[in-house]
Amino acid sequence: MNKNAGARKAQSLCILAAGIILLVFALVSDFAKNGNSFRGAALVIGILLTLLGMYLFPTLKHHRAIIYFIFLFPLLFTFAVTVIIPLCLGIGYSFTDWNGVKMTSAVGLKNYTTMFNEPQFIWSILMTFVFVVLNMVLVNVIAFLLALLCTNHMRATSFYRAAYFLPNLIGGIVLGYIWQFIFNNVLIKIAQPSLLSQTRSAMIAIVVVYIWQYGGYIMLIYITGLTQIPGDLLEAASIDGADAKQTLLKIKIPMLASTFTICTFLTLTSAFKQFDVNMALTNGSGSVPSFMGSYLSQGTQMLALNIYNTAISKNNYALGQAKAVLFFIILAVVSLIQVRISNSKEVEL
Repeated sequence: MNKNAGARKAQSLCILAAGIILLVFALVSDFAKNGNSFRGAALVIGILLTLLGMYLFPTLKHHRAIIYFIFLFPLLFTFAVTVIIPLCLGIGYSFTDWNGVKMTSAVGLKNYTTMFNEPQFIWSILMTFVFVVLNMVLVNVIAFLLALLCTNHMRATSFYRAAYFLPNLIGGIVLGYIWQFIFNNVLIKIAQPSLLSQTRSAMIAIVVVYIWQYGGYIMLIYITGLTQIPGDLLEAASIDGADAKQTLLKIKIPMLASTFTICTFLTLTSAFKQFDVNMALTNGSGSVPSFMGSYLSQGTQMLALNIYNTAISKNNYALGQAKAVLFFIILAVVSLIQVRISNSKEVEL
């Protein structure tokens, strides 16, 4: 037994060493940029050999933990490569003159001071907050009412659920162009001028399109919550003489406290990150005669679109990255505050 364990240990160590050597070779080759075409294959094979060596290592105490790590590794690696590492690099790039390819020097807080002195950026933040507040209220109210309607034992409820959810399946870019056509070519025959012709009405149009797209998705979550309410509880309330209004206020809404938390969180984060509909419907256009002493030509431009235009259209990647870092901080802080408030309301209910 000891000989078998020793042989297995030696075998696993050899495989592990080979994997580490290949990993080091791939990383060094990539850093040196020597054009070696084998470095990609070496990286993949090195990772597989390293994981195999860990799996074959004959230890009883930590073997289960190693197996758990191996199964979680693809997810952890993907999350690190696509989220953690880009986030850390982005924070670093925001303090440099990075042009999307390389950086030549560190500029300190110059990008941050520049963006706070930019009237268009401050206006985009304000419009984003207005958009978020309006949508958090309207989407949840309308979605909850639709959920009550679709759980009211009426005929063809499955059809209505599918019809209300269908707009969510349409991509934001396509959706924006569809509604742009509707506002500029269909509704204009009923009322002139087009809603997209002025900044205030264009923001209302964006809110309408967002509710039309996202309301059905939130509705399904509320429907799930409503169907999870015990039927015995509703039946007991009916026997005790509770009418529909009392049942809604005293039973259904308190039982849906956790559902409200989920839906408000999803609505808040989605509205903050609104980009595709904003770009396709108005592309940020809309005049603001005077804001911080400046004339703005992008009155409907929200924060995500402003970051995109700064980095891509204006080719200022470092400034765009600084704005993205601030965007991340704002979204994280607001989301944490919202979840904390919602959780406290759950306890009260």
